[in-house]
Amino acid sequence: MLELKAETRTILGKKVKSLRQTGFIPAILYGHGKKPAAVAVGVKDFDKIFKAAGETTLLFLSLDGKKHNVFIHDTERDPLSGRIVHIDFFEVKMDEKIKTKVPLLFIGESLAVKSDGGVLVRAMQEVEIEALPQDLPKEIQVEISTLKTFEDKIHVKDLALGSGIKILANPEETIALVAPPRSEKEMEELAAKPVESVAEVKVVGEEAKAAAVAAEAETAPESAKEKTV
Repeated sequence: MLELKAETRTILGKKVKSLRQTGFIPAILYGHGKKPAAVAVGVKDFDKIFKAAGETTLLFLSLDGKKHNVFIHDTERDPLSGRIVHIDFFEVKMDEKIKTKVPLLFIGESLAVKSDGGVLVRAMQEVEIEALPQDLPKEIQVEISTLKTFEDKIHVKDLALGSGIKILANPEETIALVAPPRSEKEMEELAAKPVESVAEVKVVGEEAKAAAVAAEAETAPESAKEKTV
């Protein structure tokens, strides 16, 4: 199992900026109903682990000589640089199942796309599952080679997972399909369709809102009208 070294953090609040300048990322460790602990991890070490583990792979967080079973529960990024500036580590109990959403990875090649010019439609990007921490997959692969015609679909029930993993989504929900390409006539009609300006849309929206408010006032009981005066 992947292991990441952490250090107890004494620098708090706005002062954590100095911590980042020395190559560390401030983080918090919580879970098990325990008191949250302020920690820090090295930027390079974390980047390497995060690429391999993502947010659904169990890892060891080594802190003060003790290993904690954790997930990278959340990350905060700088809006300008995109760099991770804060991390939430969630400690779990190995004998308790947890619920989480796992990303779907579409693999393979669809005959309906390759030969018939169709467009792959990914109706779902992730699926919610329940499992013990050690059984949670980083991702779930979806083989699209089964999409040979425009009538074919891949449903949640078609996903192949281990016996210890329970899918919480509707089994009949569609994950992927291939839509037929648009005809030249459809493309021409789409191009010829007039586009409303932003100003027109705004005016129409304001008029509709005003009309709805007026209608609500007319249909409201007398007692309600008295309260709004």
